[in-house]
Amino acid sequence: MKSNLFPHLPDITFAERDAAIIEREIVAGYEEAFETQYGETRKLYPGDPVRLFLETVAFVIVHQRYLIDHAAKMNLLAYATGDHLDHLGALLEVKRLDPKNARTTLEFTLSALQPQAVIIPKGTRATPGGGDIIFTTLENVEVPSGEAAVTAEAECTMAGTIGNGFLPGQISQAVDVFPWLSSVTNVTISSGGSDVEDDENLRERIQMAPESFAAAGPRGAYVYYARAAHQDIVDVAVLGPPDIDPGEVEIYPLLRNGELPTQDILDLVLEQCNAEDVRPLTDHVQALSPMPVEYDLDVTYWIDREDATSARTIQASVEAALEKWIFWERTKIGRDILPSQLVRYLMEAGARRVEVRTPVYRELEKNELAIPGESITLFYGGLEDA
Repeated sequence: MKSNLFPHLPDITFAERDAAIIEREIVAGYEEAFETQYGETRKLYPGDPVRLFLETVAFVIVHQRYLIDHAAKMNLLAYATGDHLDHLGALLEVKRLDPKNARTTLEFTLSALQPQAVIIPKGTRATPGGGDIIFTTLENVEVPSGEAAVTAEAECTMAGTIGNGFLPGQISQAVDVFPWLSSVTNVTISSGGSDVEDDENLRERIQMAPESFAAAGPRGAYVYYARAAHQDIVDVAVLGPPDIDPGEVEIYPLLRNGELPTQDILDLVLEQCNAEDVRPLTDHVQALSPMPVEYDLDVTYWIDREDATSARTIQASVEAALEKWIFWERTKIGRDILPSQLVRYLMEAGARRVEVRTPVYRELEKNELAIPGESITLFYGGLEDA
């Protein structure tokens, strides 16, 4: 199946795979060869032993045609998947991003003030309990003399999203106990863990890879390197002159499902884009979170009376269409708030007429992101005649 990344490209087939067409060609070829060889006509009707044999051959050929078509498509970026896509990426030195471990900040508290510094060694472990999820500290830290607590960066021992989402205070059980330890708890939400990069994200980075070949810091190169910092980054806005001062570069990453980046993600983006072999000497690079622009929703819709028997189904479709529009708005940085697109979605879902009181059209800046506010009202106005 062709990726949605290339809607402008036509579908392509390298070998005919329709079983009926292939069978007809084989039967017709046999009948033609028989007439040429023996000078008489022979028709292979259903049930003829020769035809049954040729149908078996046709099955094998159909399978081979499928393999041929599949193998050829795996050489094209629009179709390649899995290991085939990895090999295409290798041509441009683009590697699939490995799973990442979630991180958080742990606070260690002593039971009493100590006259000497208390060292908490690298690798000290804490867990939320109830499973195999463990966070370990990444460096040695010490509680200074006369103080009661210290914080340390910690990483989940298991890669992937399994370590994400623990709220402050949930990681509170010490695995490694030492003298004077009173408690340990996370003071930030654990985040940054991700599974191995999926095909669509890798495909898009492969397409963007040529941008990184240019010198002097083009916008596309910064987008490419920012996307390579973490597989959950699905969109990047880059601001430079003339939008901001000469020499300044602002990078705004957006995560999967329209989530704003955490500080850990911003640090990864900055580390990637500010490297000596990436950043032009005169650029001052910053990694920032997109600026949220909230909007309220107040929408009423009506259904054609002729569709009364399907009203409940249409209502469910309209509600899903609203969620689709909200998702569409928040998954692209700088996308204008377009109520006309909302009307389109709702009418495609079955609404006869749609009245949008809010939001109104608003043009967003390149670093702004439209997100829904607390007031979301979708009102069903009832049935009406066409």
